[in-house]
Amino acid sequence: MQLVKKFEIKSRDKIIHFLNNQHVGRVASIDREGYPQVIPMNFVWLDEAVYMHSHPAGEKIENMLRNPRVGFEADQHVCFLPSYFFHPTDASQADTLYISIVVKGRAELVENSEEKARALNALMMKYQKEGRYEALASNMYTVREVAVIKVIPKEMHGKYKIGQQWPAPYRLKMAEKIMEREGLESARHILKIMGIEFNKDVLEIANEPEM
Repeated sequence: MQLVKKFEIKSRDKIIHFLNNQHVGRVASIDREGYPQVIPMNFVWLDEAVYMHSHPAGEKIENMLRNPRVGFEADQHVCFLPSYFFHPTDASQADTLYISIVVKGRAELVENSEEKARALNALMMKYQKEGRYEALASNMYTVREVAVIKVIPKEMHGKYKIGQQWPAPYRLKMAEKIMEREGLESARHILKIMGIEFNKDVLEIANEPEM
């Protein structure tokens, strides 16, 4: 996979941190006719792999048993930048700020009950942070009956475009335009990702948006 170096996420720790904070990923398998099937899934990164739970029967399971080579992707849309931010009339200048992670690897069904329970508990900890549930045990019927898919990465790459390629004055200028279009409350989260803070009616570079 070829990436433009200035848009590549170089830190593996930051790739994993990003994955741990995304709620939806997409797993791609190959069907009987050779077409990719892409399915949105809840997931968790655990012990150097992506884990997902599933109904024990279905097309994606059949695909993975037949061909374990799969793709997995998670992304975050940060902000659409309309063309008029860059040119009065040229529609081709429109752009998007985003972060994305792409994994190529091998999928397998987890058979070990202890590993299944560990993965399911990790999913619960990720999605139900407030607790209020009993941890799942390996001998529970629900653990035995549900399918847990494990994707072991062969390659994992990250790409991001959040204004890091712009000089600081231009990034602040774009931040002003984003605030005008999105409104202050919506813009705060976008600006934080861009490494910009809005304090006392002043925009400031808080940190360089490097990943």
